Amino acid sequence: LDLFGRLSRTSEAARLDAQQREALLQSTRLLVQADVAQTYLALRAVDAERVLVRDNVEAYRDTLRLTQRRQQAGDVADLDVARVQTEVSATESDAIALDRRRAELEHALAVLTGEPPASFGIRPENWTTALPSIPAGVPATVLTRRPDVAASQAAVLAAQARVGAAQAAYFPDIALTAGGGFASPEIGDLFKWSARSWGIGALLSLPILDGGRREAGVQNASGQLDEALADYRAQVLNAFKDVEDQLSAIRLLQEQAQVQQTAVDSARRATQLSDTRYRNGYISQLDLLDARRSELRNQRQALQVKAAQYQAALGLVRALGGGWDAPASV
Repeated sequence: LDLFGRLSRTSEAARLDAQQREALLQSTRLLVQADVAQTYLALRAVDAERVLVRDNVEAYRDTLRLTQRRQQAGDVADLDVARVQTEVSATESDAIALDRRRAELEHALAVLTGEPPASFGIRPENWTTALPSIPAGVPATVLTRRPDVAASQAAVLAAQARVGAAQAAYFPDIALTAGGGFASPEIGDLFKWSARSWGIGALLSLPILDGGRREAGVQNASGQLDEALADYRAQVLNAFKDVEDQLSAIRLLQEQAQVQQTAVDSARRATQLSDTRYRNGYISQLDLLDARRSELRNQRQALQVKAAQYQAALGLVRALGGGWDAPASV
């Protein structure tokens, strides 16, 4: 007979414990989903960089063929041929390194999706994934959908229920049935208590002389509640930090992408002008190679900034617990 709510509070605490475990399971699922998306986009970024580097290998080979013809004609020295050959080989080495990086990402994606790496493959494609647009005014209530926040919240509620259950332990336990299907004699004793036992002096007639065991149980439950509250506060603060980190990254990466694109355009124009002037004999081969290296470096930097933008967008989705749409219950 749960006269004082001890059993109901204990049952509620157990239910909230199960809810906390479920939230932790969802947190693991969200982690795997985010890892799959981030690995896939990293692979597509490597695909785009591989195309860029391979194109530059072909451009260097064209320059090498031109330089070899000029060397055969006596216009340039063997040193010029050696310089261009160095650029060809170095760029080919970068391309092979990117092939290795792509294989690693493909194998990681296979493991994340539960497939054997040997039988898993994704064909190279153009990077056409659209960067998500983040709406303004996302409500803070979406953070309640974060599994770690939900788990901490359930832990607080469970700890509160355990405090109530510990406090209810000061009151007697009344059983409804005895052995053999008979009614418990405690029921009769319950109605024999004097009216005074339900008043101010109730505790004097109840079994509380236990050497402080019940008091220790209340203090222990209260301590667990304080710990759960501190953990919940830390989880909420960490959630806000994660969101602010990703929003700052998205904003700054957008500015960096614009500046970097200007650098790419300028480097491309410089390469075109240098190539024309080199073919007409106005500049040296070193000037042309410097221009090509600068263009390639800026193009690769632009791709890395673009990849970081996608990773930041995915990081924001993860920080918000799966998206920026408000929960249905809000």
